[in-house]
Amino acid sequence: MNIRLRNKALYLGLPLLLALGGGGYLAWDHWSNRGYPAEVTQQADALHEYMLTFDSHISLPLDYASAGNEFDKDGAGQFDLVKLNRGRLSGAALNLFGWPEMWNGDNAPHKPTAAFVDEARHQQEVRYRIITGLVRDFPNQVAIAYSPDDFRRLHGEGKFVIFLSMLNAYPLGNDINLLDTWAARGMRMFGFSYIGNNAWADSSRPMPFFNDTPNALGGLSAIGKQAVQRLNDLGVIIDVSQMSTPALEQVAQLSRAPLVASHSAPRALVDIPRNLSDRELQLIKDSGGVVQVVAFSQYLKPLTQGTRDKLNALRQRFDLPPLQDLAMALMPGDPIIAGWPEQRFGEYAGALYGILEDEPKATLQDFVAAIDYTVAKVGIDHVGISSDFNEGGGVQGWDNVGEVRNVTAELIARGYSEADIAKLWGGNFMRVWAQVQKAAQPVASLQSASSVVEAQP
Repeated sequence: MNIRLRNKALYLGLPLLLALGGGGYLAWDHWSNRGYPAEVTQQADALHEYMLTFDSHISLPLDYASAGNEFDKDGAGQFDLVKLNRGRLSGAALNLFGWPEMWNGDNAPHKPTAAFVDEARHQQEVRYRIITGLVRDFPNQVAIAYSPDDFRRLHGEGKFVIFLSMLNAYPLGNDINLLDTWAARGMRMFGFSYIGNNAWADSSRPMPFFNDTPNALGGLSAIGKQAVQRLNDLGVIIDVSQMSTPALEQVAQLSRAPLVASHSAPRALVDIPRNLSDRELQLIKDSGGVVQVVAFSQYLKPLTQGTRDKLNALRQRFDLPPLQDLAMALMPGDPIIAGWPEQRFGEYAGALYGILEDEPKATLQDFVAAIDYTVAKVGIDHVGISSDFNEGGGVQGWDNVGEVRNVTAELIARGYSEADIAKLWGGNFMRVWAQVQKAAQPVASLQSASSVVEAQP
């Protein structure tokens, strides 16, 4: 029995282990019946016995690991240890995400105050402690990697490997030195933007209700430009997903290391600012980087006419002009909304997202079609895979980490070679990570990253 399977036996139990080792495609068919021929499922199953598979964007809810959300139970969420073993995902970027609590339990968002930064920092810290708590509580099954070699070693030991990522500069305020602090704690990828502009960079989705204007900074601010250099020095990957086009272009000009879009899709498929234009795809390729195509339904296929009709009826009810483009549907960013009272905005936003929740999900075939398009534009060496689980991600056929092998089966069915599938599932990202670390300037604080993390309660 190899090391990886022996470690699985510790927490999966012998019956499932035998199923995985002596006819894994049958066990897979029990959990996921996607209609692939037996030879395709067998090939996918065999690939996952040795291939490194990496999802570059998963978030954990703030109540994760609490009662009803336990990591070691097959729960209702998209990410837990049971599903990980079922799908055989090797590792993932878990997101140290911080965003102010805008809803306050009263069904209406509130405009930011100074306390929102404190709340966002608190959320980052909670998620960090959840992740380090998983490592503490499941040391034989889970570990954090600080380098590509570290990742491969832990993968070889049969452990699920965590890569620490951070999204949104908002919680950092104007303190660029917090990048050093978080790098010392193990952060290895940093994304400037989320919904709404911040002090570092413009977002692809500014929020007029929160006093945003499109391209308010013209891309990056002074601290944002300094941060590009600092992140290069620290050996931290720069994540350009969710940035405005000018901001992404400026990062591409300033960075001496490859860039990553950790969870993005091609704009040619769905024409919204959140998606990447062909030019932006090319800029990432030219940096030597990788575009991690995301399995997020509304970024992969246009809204159905029925949903568009419902949205227009909603807009008419709120005295808004008819829907002009999909971007207006996916984010309530009409300038007219900026002057609304908070309660009215909350009612509108809640109804809008309720309508979008009823939109049929994209399929696994839609997702892999987006991979096909991106590969055709920038080449197989510059494309990867991400889910955005727990933040709206998931498609029919890949709706949790237990269905990872369906993605591989679809790639096989479309004619991708095993070598190319390995590149998509993690090989390209690991190459970029190594190049980013090689371009770094020596930073003493990074050498203590393991001790910092291991010391956490």
